[in-house]
Amino acid sequence: MATKDKNIWILLIFILSGLVVGGLLGELATKISWLWWLGYGQEFGLSSPVTLDINILKVTFSVIFRINIASIIGMAISIFIYRKV
Repeated sequence: MATKDKNIWILLIFILSGLVVGGLLGELATKISWLWWLGYGQEFGLSSPVTLDINILKVTFSVIFRINIASIIGMAISIFIYRKV
């Protein structure tokens, strides 16, 4: 029997995979004239990198999220598949 914690992790994996696959398909769809709207979206995050320098170690950190229509559709499909499985 699966516990409730495992189901949450599986759901998160489904959602992330739907976002990634949908995002890739959205980027590919921008090259097709009648599917351009799937690639429409927003970008947010840390555009300029944050650097931590402590003489021994130097770490640079930057995160940018790109959400488009296809990634939202992919997330919805993955939640639907998760509920059916």
